[in-house]
Amino acid sequence: MTRTPSSSSSASKFIVCSGPAAADDLPARSLLAPLGAHRRSFIPASKGKRKRSKRAQNRETPAAAAPANPAPPVPELSAYVDVGLAKISRTLQAMSPSRDEPGLLQQEGSSAKQEEPTSRPDDRPYSVVFAARSGRSSAFHCHFPQMVALAARSQKADDAVRLVGLSKACEDRLSAALGIPRVSSIALREGAPQAKGLVDFVREHVAPVKVPWLEEAQAAQFLETRIDPVPTKIGSKKPRLS
Repeated sequence: MTRTPSSSSSASKFIVCSGPAAADDLPARSLLAPLGAHRRSFIPASKGKRKRSKRAQNRETPAAAAPANPAPPVPELSAYVDVGLAKISRTLQAMSPSRDEPGLLQQEGSSAKQEEPTSRPDDRPYSVVFAARSGRSSAFHCHFPQMVALAARSQKADDAVRLVGLSKACEDRLSAALGIPRVSSIALREGAPQAKGLVDFVREHVAPVKVPWLEEAQAAQFLETRIDPVPTKIGSKKPRLS
C-alpha cells in the first residue's frame, strides 16, 4: 500500500493499493476468503428470472423442499462487513453528526455524539472503508472523502474511520475472494473478528481524511475579498484597412 500526497481534491484523498504484487499480498483478501468460501459452497448462484409457469411447476411442498443437510451458519465476520456503495453510504450518513448537533463544528474526536461500543455488529461504526476507483466514473465514489470525514467527527481521533482506495488488480482479487462478480466498496466495522491487525496497519499508515471547507467553517472567521492585480501590457491597436 502506498500513500498519496494529501490535497484538497477528492481523488487525492484516497490511499491507493495498486499493482499485482500488492493485490496478492492484500490482507483483506485473506480476511474475506471464508465469506467467499461459504457463499460458493452453500449459497446457490442466481440463474436469473424464470417464467411463472415453470416456477409453479417446480414448486415443492415445504417438507420435500427442506434440505437433508442444512447449511452451516455464515461466518461471524459477515455481520461486520458491508459490501456495496448504497449500504456504505447510508451507514456513513448515519454516523455523521446532524446539522443541529454541536459535534459538526467541534474538533475531531470531541463530538458529543460519541457512544459506548454496542454489542450489535450492525450498530458499530466503521473502522476502514475500501473503495475501488478504477474501471468506473468518479461520480460513484467522489462523495466518499466528504462522508468519511464527517463520519470521523463522531469518533475518537485515534479510532477515526479511514478511507483506502483500491486499484483494478486489487478489485478483481477481492471479487474472487468474496465470490461475487464485482466489488465497488467494502467497509469493516469496529471489533471485526480477526481484523485487528489489518485495522491497526491501516490506522498507522493512513491519515484521517481532512475537509478544508469544514475546517474553515469551524474557525468561523470572516474572510475579506482579496484581489491580486496582475500587471500586463496591451499592444497597439492594429490600423483598420479600408
